[in-house]
Amino acid sequence: MPTPPVSKLPAFHPLVHEITPSLSPAEVFDRLAALPHCIFFDSAQQDSKLGRFSYLAADPFKMLRVPGGNESPFVQFENQLSDCSFERVPELPAFQGGAAGLFGYDLGHSWERLPRTRYNEFVLPVLAVGFYDTVIAFDHAQDRSWIIAQGWPERTPEKRERRASERLQQFRALLESNSTTAPERPNQQTVNLAGEHYPVTPIGRRGTTALRSNFSSDGFQEAVAAAIEYIHAGDLFQVNLAQRLLLPQNCDSIALYQRLRKENPAPFAGFFDLGDYQIVSASPERFLQVNEGRVETRPIKGTRRRMTGAEAELFNGSELKQSVKDRAENVMIVDLMRNDLSRVCEPASVVVDQLCEVENYQYVQHLVSAVTGKLSAGKTVFDLITASFPGGSITGAPKVRAMEVISTLEPHARGAYCGSLGYLTPDGHLDLSILIRTITAGGGWWQMPVGGGIVAQSDPADEYAETWHKAEGLLRAVL
Repeated sequence: MPTPPVSKLPAFHPLVHEITPSLSPAEVFDRLAALPHCIFFDSAQQDSKLGRFSYLAADPFKMLRVPGGNESPFVQFENQLSDCSFERVPELPAFQGGAAGLFGYDLGHSWERLPRTRYNEFVLPVLAVGFYDTVIAFDHAQDRSWIIAQGWPERTPEKRERRASERLQQFRALLESNSTTAPERPNQQTVNLAGEHYPVTPIGRRGTTALRSNFSSDGFQEAVAAAIEYIHAGDLFQVNLAQRLLLPQNCDSIALYQRLRKENPAPFAGFFDLGDYQIVSASPERFLQVNEGRVETRPIKGTRRRMTGAEAELFNGSELKQSVKDRAENVMIVDLMRNDLSRVCEPASVVVDQLCEVENYQYVQHLVSAVTGKLSAGKTVFDLITASFPGGSITGAPKVRAMEVISTLEPHARGAYCGSLGYLTPDGHLDLSILIRTITAGGGWWQMPVGGGIVAQSDPADEYAETWHKAEGLLRAVL
């Protein structure tokens, strides 16, 4: 495994307290969600092979927010993380403290010259991460959970032990209190969607006219048709297009997440409180994982709505697996991700471990592949992110040209959507989701973009319908 920058400070063994009897992630979230900058990596779909571990952290000792337009977004990030002296507890889950937060879609503009979208009324940072010295880790297979306290930002072993002990006791007391408090939200003016902004269209769905989109049905299908023209002209093989749904906020984001995790559990679900915005996600997709230098990415391409009845669902899954169009979409992105990983992985280490397997989620079935590799000596997780962000499954191929077309055809900045939520540890462990099936709360609105991959064989009406299939779980939570 490549050696990440490591602090030369004296070693310190973190303090660990096992929670007995173990609390569920939902119970811990209830009690700690109101703490500043709470972040929750929630394997809500625990029957998934990817759903073994969950993590919750809050009250970071430092927050880093990087606005758009910064050509070196990781400099301060790397410096702060490398300053955290770290000794791993081998028998515990991977995230034992470190950095965690949001990598917005527009972070990709930091290292590629891309046109800006026309409108960006919700201005999120392209990078927002907290540095967390205390983490609660859950192992669902063992039904065990732990509080892990690192004692940062103190630097000497004595001061770190004192700080870690205080933090451990603080979190224990909050968990034992069995009480919840309302979060303190900054006063935020409701964003006005009228006037200079691109007009939004009321969409009558599920008995409400409050739901809006930045595309009409015809408008989205026209954008799909334009994307197909780019493909026929040789600009692209595939591009991901999304419509952005909007609904006025009608409850706090914590309550919204609690509804969403029940309605639409997912292996990479998550919650992150930036203060002025909250990320509420039911993502089924892993973008990148690094464990002991081994890299994995799991692109999703190909979708069917789940059917009622085992026989109907089996037929539907078989039809999806045999679909020439959907397999072509998936294989294109697998090739793209192989190329991205090859830029930072050992030669010949990049392999396809899984190709176009059907996986079931709450409301849809997906074709999912897995590509793995081994990081080259001298390469870090930051090199990996720079080489591969944003993910190919939510951009297209070739990636840079696809991102240019997205900026042209989609009227609004994506913000958190199609970025990533995840953590990095000082010793180089990483796990990032792709923020699909995700709501961004703030400015008086819930933003819910939904989209899909467009290829030469795409039918605009079918692609529009697919966005609504993907929105089903979100809409059940918000309406």
